[in-house]
Amino acid sequence: MGSKKPFLVALLVHALSSGMILLSKAVFNMGMNISVFVFYRQVAGTIFMVPFAMVFEGKHAKPLSILTFFKIFMLASLGITLTLNIYGVALIYTSARLGAATINCIPVITFAFAVLLRQQEYRMEKVRVKTVPGIAKVAGIVVCMAGVVTLAFYKGPALKPPFHLHNFRPHSGAQDGDHDHASSAKNWIIGCFLLLVSCICWALWLVLQAHILKSYPSKLTFTSIQCLSSAVQSFIVAIALERDPRQWKLGWNFRLLAVVYCGIFVTGVAYYLQAWVIAKKGPVFHAVMIPSNLIMTSLGSVFLLGETINLGSVLGAIMLVISLYSVLWGKSKEQNVDNVGCLPVENQTQGNSG
Repeated sequence: MGSKKPFLVALLVHALSSGMILLSKAVFNMGMNISVFVFYRQVAGTIFMVPFAMVFEGKHAKPLSILTFFKIFMLASLGITLTLNIYGVALIYTSARLGAATINCIPVITFAFAVLLRQQEYRMEKVRVKTVPGIAKVAGIVVCMAGVVTLAFYKGPALKPPFHLHNFRPHSGAQDGDHDHASSAKNWIIGCFLLLVSCICWALWLVLQAHILKSYPSKLTFTSIQCLSSAVQSFIVAIALERDPRQWKLGWNFRLLAVVYCGIFVTGVAYYLQAWVIAKKGPVFHAVMIPSNLIMTSLGSVFLLGETINLGSVLGAIMLVISLYSVLWGKSKEQNVDNVGCLPVENQTQGNSG
């Protein structure tokens, strides 16, 4: 069970993220301002996480230096505040299903950053292009880019769901211009570009998060500081972009449900579990279960949000999944070769010691 625990935790993280994508898309369809939503969810996550950090870590947490706090603050601005706002705008222009599909780029982009930065602690510091695993990793990056291009520029025939909940469809007047942003080719391309930008920020966040966790391993405190920093940053962004008091009212409605869920179960629970997985297995391990996020979100977007399925989205999503497992397969094979190469040395050492 111990070896399966990181696997199950990573699966839970992606299940919670799938619910976040669906709920976020639903409230954006209803006309809720993106920046206000991000602010409220970060406040909810902070209120939820801080007591846990004080109770379970408290005085046992590693002392926080000014430099470490600054790193965490900047990390929150990159991986949470900036990423969530860009991702929210992209969801309005595209669909929840496409948002889940594009997330498959994150492990590949993370791998590419690790190769460029040559960070040995992530075990992705080199690519052996003359070996089959090395070729598989390079091919995975190429297929990933091809999948992104397919998602952005090819839609193909569409299939409408047999039923859906109309309450989650966009309200009249909630969006300007065309009846549906996703129906506009220009807006669709812009949305795909924003999704790619958010994935790049997200990948950098994972890599840098792993680096900071090595020097500051207090995960509850680390997550709480990220939540609090992002809440402050998100408030500044929201108050600058939205002055309508009606957008700041929640009430006992679906908006409050979305804020509480995304704040507690994603910003709080999922971010902490993600930090735990990264500390245990590295920043790419949890990416193995990303396709499950796509499957769950696709089903929910079709039957709950009433979104249509396009051939281009299906083909692009398949290419992203293929690219993901191509890179992961190459990495696992290279690690197996390295481990096997170390066995004779260890056995010889043991034999000599005997």
